[in-house]
Amino acid sequence: MALLRSYKKLTNPNLVPLSKSLSPSSSSNLEHHHSIPTFQLTQIPYGFPKIHTSASHTDAETICKVLSNTRDSTVDASLRNVPVTASPELVVEVLNRLSNAGVLALSFFRWAEKQEGFKHTTESFHALIEALGKIRQFKMIWSLVDDMNRRKLLTGNTFSFVARRYTRAKKVDEAVETFEKMEKYGLKPQVLDFNRLIDVLCKSKFVEKAQEVFDKMRQLGLTPDIKSYTILLEGWSQQQNLLRVDEVCREMKDEGFELDVVAYCIIINAYCKAKKYDEAIGFYHEMQAKGTRPSPHIYSTLISGLGSDKRLHEALEFFEKSKASGFAPDAPTYNAVVGAYCHSMQIDDAYRMVDEMKKHGIGPNSRTCDIILHHLIKARRIEQACLVFERMSDEWGCEPTLSTYEIMVRMFCNEERLDAAMAVWDQMKAKGLLPGINMFSMLIIALCHENKLDEASKYFQQMLDAGIRPPSKMFSTFKYALINSGMENTALYFALKIDKLRKSPLVAWHK
Repeated sequence: MALLRSYKKLTNPNLVPLSKSLSPSSSSNLEHHHSIPTFQLTQIPYGFPKIHTSASHTDAETICKVLSNTRDSTVDASLRNVPVTASPELVVEVLNRLSNAGVLALSFFRWAEKQEGFKHTTESFHALIEALGKIRQFKMIWSLVDDMNRRKLLTGNTFSFVARRYTRAKKVDEAVETFEKMEKYGLKPQVLDFNRLIDVLCKSKFVEKAQEVFDKMRQLGLTPDIKSYTILLEGWSQQQNLLRVDEVCREMKDEGFELDVVAYCIIINAYCKAKKYDEAIGFYHEMQAKGTRPSPHIYSTLISGLGSDKRLHEALEFFEKSKASGFAPDAPTYNAVVGAYCHSMQIDDAYRMVDEMKKHGIGPNSRTCDIILHHLIKARRIEQACLVFERMSDEWGCEPTLSTYEIMVRMFCNEERLDAAMAVWDQMKAKGLLPGINMFSMLIIALCHENKLDEASKYFQQMLDAGIRPPSKMFSTFKYALINSGMENTALYFALKIDKLRKSPLVAWHK
């Protein structure tokens, strides 16, 4: 899609198309209008194995295209004539792609179970747990854990998947209780399991709780290893709590652990986040003095930090050091340089780095483009941002990710160019990407503010069809916009749909 041309066209108010109308007086008409939901499919989330088998990838795309226009209750019928054979790799890849559509993922999981000769693996259960956790179906998740136990597929890592979804839902006590239940299933927690729990808590920013778990581990007679300390160090680093970072460092040394390159990388990152760049550089020199070779990640951290402080000259000096260090050129380091140039609004130099990445065969990637887009949009250079978005696929050979589409949709919503936002959404949909609740909320609320309630209703219905329950604040905005425009019946229709979604938990899985 030539997005820049589309944007210019859409800036002419005389060319804005009329929206299709949903009847405000007939719930049955609305139900019929949206009888076919549209599911977009997501990328593989972090933590799941990526499937590289080309046949599996092709078959997964085939299945997902079929499921993109299927209600969960008709999955069996829709896949009846699909010419693919269920395999563990295929099922995991499809479930990963459906991670933002938990109801549909469950139906596909059940479909796979019924295929001749197929047996679910630990990985397919984990992929389903991830999808169901996003819609907070924890009763169903524990039913799956019980079934995994019966099939002897349960591992210690299963509990970290469950705990991670609890922490994302801000149910911290339940996350800790998840690991306490391991013994009920015949698994005695070891240091590795505690490390997983500490990691889950730290990554969800519950570092105080992670510290409690760390202390409890020692009370149970388990000795933390260097991984335990490193995870905790990372947690306090992300909180920019330098006092606790220094405390953990001292404790590591007292226990006989020397700071390694990973620990130094975390410390340097912590000081950069706290904007204490001179101290961060001091740690860089300290590790060099100790004979510890800086990693590419340390260089990219310093380049990114100094660049964000508009200390571009120093950032570029570390870029030269990284090139002289003997490491092969890598995308993260170049992305840091791109960001450094962007912070100083030297966009042409950022483009030059993109050309260098192409010459080295290391990119650009979607992260590179997201960085440039972020700075262009912040500077209100909207047309340039549109050009970068086009160049991604047409010239630079990197496909936009869900993050990229979210950046562009937000930009057009903020610019009150909702037709362009919906055009980008349609492009995302054509690529098979499923947006999450934040992206749905952003577009629906923007449509409400512009009184485009027919379109808002369409996207709200898609969200419900994906099994995503809207936040109360967002639904209130949508509901009152409908009521204030005389669409009380439509508001009532959606209120009933949400109530039904709330009161209709998923049916437990049975073998």
